[in-house]
Amino acid sequence: MEEPKSANDEPKYRIRALHTDRTVTVYQAYPPEIGLPTAREGRFPAVWKRDRMTWIKPSFLWMMYRSGWGTKDGQETVLAVEIDREGFEWALRNACLSHYERGFHPDQAAWKHQLREAPARVQWDPERDLRLRALPYRSLQLGLSGEASRRYADEWTVSVTDVTPLAHRVRDLVRAGDLNAARPLLPREEPYPEVAGLLDRLRVQDGAVTTEKLKSPVPSTP
Repeated sequence: MEEPKSANDEPKYRIRALHTDRTVTVYQAYPPEIGLPTAREGRFPAVWKRDRMTWIKPSFLWMMYRSGWGTKDGQETVLAVEIDREGFEWALRNACLSHYERGFHPDQAAWKHQLREAPARVQWDPERDLRLRALPYRSLQLGLSGEASRRYADEWTVSVTDVTPLAHRVRDLVRAGDLNAARPLLPREEPYPEVAGLLDRLRVQDGAVTTEKLKSPVPSTP
């Protein structure tokens, strides 16, 4: 990911991702027994639980923050999953926010109804810099369950690459203080072109007050 010249130049809520005209790349981290065969075969194996919620992240550096550069238990294999843009946008169009926001949702009952019905949910967490420090703008996290999770695994996935060596190489350069060498190795994440209205229900205006954080009733995978 190329960092903006100034954090003030970046909108608080925007999707930044490595993408082509047809695909978008997202990141996940798994234990080797799941991650290695997935990368080798280019698809998720049968043992990958399609009935569990799974979170995908378009931000490489947020994935590094989440997985500790691919060293946390159960997250030792970092995957770059290239998926179909139509599927990605279908998930966004059918998503709801993962937490209730006063002034954004009509009421908690309406939000809970959306949450029960939606096959996808969105969180906006602080983006990270090369040292994994929080930035003032947000990074998309997209949770998939039910139909969305199954379609992600069996329809939308175009390719899977094991980027664990890249994660470790960037980490080593950052730890050595050589940010100038680390930065060009990052995936080229650019603003994702938004179809009109794609994120209207998923971006909270400044001033909204969070009153309830979701504790998902659906088991999640990284």
